[in-house]
Amino acid sequence: MKIPNSELRIQICKCIIDFYHAEPPKKHITGYQQASSSYKIKMAEVGGLAKTMVQSLELLENQLVEKLWVLKALQHLSTSEVNCTLMVKAQAASGICAHLNDPDPSGQLLFRSSEILWNLLEKSSKEEIIQQLSNLKCLLALKEVFKNLFIRGVSHYDRQLRNDILVITTIISQNPGAPMIESGFTRDLILFATFNEVKSQNPLVKGVKVSNSYEDFELKKLLFNIIVILCKDLSTIQLLIDGKIILALFTYVKKPEKHKILEWSAAQYEELQLHAIATLSSVAPFLIDEYMFYTGNARVLEFLTWCDNEDSFFSHGNSFHGAGGRGNKFAQMRYSLRLLRAMVYLENDTINKDLCEKGAIQQLIGIFKNTISKYNDKEEAILLEIQSDILLILSGLCEYHIPGKEIFGTGGVDIILHVMKTDPKKLQSGLGYNILLYSTLDSIWCCILGCYPSEDYFLEKEGIFLLLDLLALNQKKFCSLILGIMVEFCDNPKTAAHVNAWRGKKDQTAASLLIKLWRKEEKELGVKRDKYGKIVDTKKPLFTSFQEEQKIIPLPANCPTVAVMDVAENIRAKIYAVLGKLDFENLPGLSAEDFVTLCIIHRYLDFKIGEIWNEIYEEIKLEKLRPVTTDKKILESITAASENIGKMVVSLQSEMIESQARQDVQNEQKVYAKIQATHKQRELANKSWENFLARTSNAKTLKKTKRLQEKAIESSRYGERPQNATFHRTDIKGLNATVPSGGVVTVESTPARLVGGPLADTDIALKKLPIRGGALQRVKAVKTVDEPKKSEPT
Repeated sequence: MKIPNSELRIQICKCIIDFYHAEPPKKHITGYQQASSSYKIKMAEVGGLAKTMVQSLELLENQLVEKLWVLKALQHLSTSEVNCTLMVKAQAASGICAHLNDPDPSGQLLFRSSEILWNLLEKSSKEEIIQQLSNLKCLLALKEVFKNLFIRGVSHYDRQLRNDILVITTIISQNPGAPMIESGFTRDLILFATFNEVKSQNPLVKGVKVSNSYEDFELKKLLFNIIVILCKDLSTIQLLIDGKIILALFTYVKKPEKHKILEWSAAQYEELQLHAIATLSSVAPFLIDEYMFYTGNARVLEFLTWCDNEDSFFSHGNSFHGAGGRGNKFAQMRYSLRLLRAMVYLENDTINKDLCEKGAIQQLIGIFKNTISKYNDKEEAILLEIQSDILLILSGLCEYHIPGKEIFGTGGVDIILHVMKTDPKKLQSGLGYNILLYSTLDSIWCCILGCYPSEDYFLEKEGIFLLLDLLALNQKKFCSLILGIMVEFCDNPKTAAHVNAWRGKKDQTAASLLIKLWRKEEKELGVKRDKYGKIVDTKKPLFTSFQEEQKIIPLPANCPTVAVMDVAENIRAKIYAVLGKLDFENLPGLSAEDFVTLCIIHRYLDFKIGEIWNEIYEEIKLEKLRPVTTDKKILESITAASENIGKMVVSLQSEMIESQARQDVQNEQKVYAKIQATHKQRELANKSWENFLARTSNAKTLKKTKRLQEKAIESSRYGERPQNATFHRTDIKGLNATVPSGGVVTVESTPARLVGGPLADTDIALKKLPIRGGALQRVKAVKTVDEPKKSEPT
């Protein structure tokens, strides 16, 4: 290739191209066998042919024909990853890109060069290619090529090539070090992105028209995309302001106007609309003043009103941004809410106050309620995302704004309670219920806490019960947030009664649940406890396994130590705070094990203070500092006091365990006594049954028992009888039975003529059973005597 012979160089290129387009030999040469194409390609890779061809481009600066043949050969060679790697080492990307705009009437140079650049990006190190292309010379070449194609390109091929160049530029712009602004490319791209929406007098776009062809539609989306990347460089902000990018994007944030001729089809306009709103979500936070100048909040809220209306609107939903929005306005609503969320989370007082004044809180609550009524399985995921975003926006608006919390009011509390009543099984569905629950808990913290009417309404509607139900699910990802809310809620004096009244599965109380969570947390943290839950090391009663492994290192005063970080990294401090506000006394539904753990929780703050003082003492030793005598005595006394508290707690725990052991023994004895009484009663029943059988089966036994019974009856009677006393026998003479006879009473019923009741016709009505010798006998009915009339004298 170094030989200055055009035919030789072209022939070499043709031979390389033939490797990839081999034709069968026209005639067979005796004694020779043609090498296969795969062998030739492999040898080209092994021999580093691609690197040589890249280097040969430097020799052909002014020889266009030979350069085109070399580019054609490189185009074929770049289909292999091995060759692409060799070409990158030879700086092929920067060398080819820098000459993109070289004169070429045929147009092959631009086409083949862009094809080679694409292959290099796909088949070699993308980062290395971006670094090679991130120089002023390459970007100026790309800029000129793109500008020419944008202004003068008319054919289908020109538009495709223009879009390819823009994609390569987009990839380069991801590198913060690329001189996009210095080359003037950024200003031109902003102009090309906005000239159709914001009329410009710039001669570059004078007379340029964008059609609704597929290539121009893709160009528009690519320009929106590169604007998102460019805005991350703060140096671009002023260019975006000058280009009125916010105004251009807001032209899409409006309901489609009927009977208006659009340059895009309905499906294209919808996709561009969604893409523009998504672009605003990235760009607007950097351009707050421009956003407010063009009344961004009012525009978005008005658009949301249209999204929430029941107007007839058929969306196509056939794009990336339109997923889940076919036949409805959910996609538009989702991206509008994302834009609002991005602006609210800037925590800019001007933006948030403006939203509150424009009724955003009431409008968002209304939209949330409408999404509940529109719920269906097909759009479940997008509806959950919409609801989550609404709650996050409400949280941002109300967090530091008391009037906002008051506006949130009972209507906002109702939507929060609705979400909290969601079936816990759905949390594992993967559709977004977890995110929705996180947003709900965040909105409780930001929108309800601190507003006493809302707190009271939340308690009245059993919100604390729902919080404890969620806590009882024992999902670690929610525990910390729920406990934090509980700590804040316990400042309300009405909360304690609700917490103590709650009952979970198996009649579990809130205190028992919290203590159970404490034990689980300590088990996961590796805190040392014996089998009864007692403290093992009184010097380090709260130490976790991580703290044991982590050596104490002297740190600056403004850096938190391991002991301090431990407070924030687990839920023990929050459990202590909740139980402390409930008062450690008179907690219902606790077992002996719970009381043993409660002793540790009660002294958590004392133990933690002692732990931190111990760290201070150890740091002083490590730094080889000697405190003055008084300070040393104070440090030693603090350490000793902390250890004594640990010993006292251990003693109290031991006493509780022993008391429980004694109580268990007493309970066991009671159970045994009950079992013994049951057995004795069973024995007496068996003995009574045996006596009964003996009396019924043996006449002598029966007579003997009868005599004993009569004797017992006689001996129980009063010895001296009063004079003129009438004696009534209580037994039936001649009855050979030991079973006592029942008392026999003759009752004369009310006359039938007076009552006429159902007893008049029964067999037992108006009967008289006289006492005679022997067994009872039925006699004829007694005739009743009519009562004298009141008019007749008696």
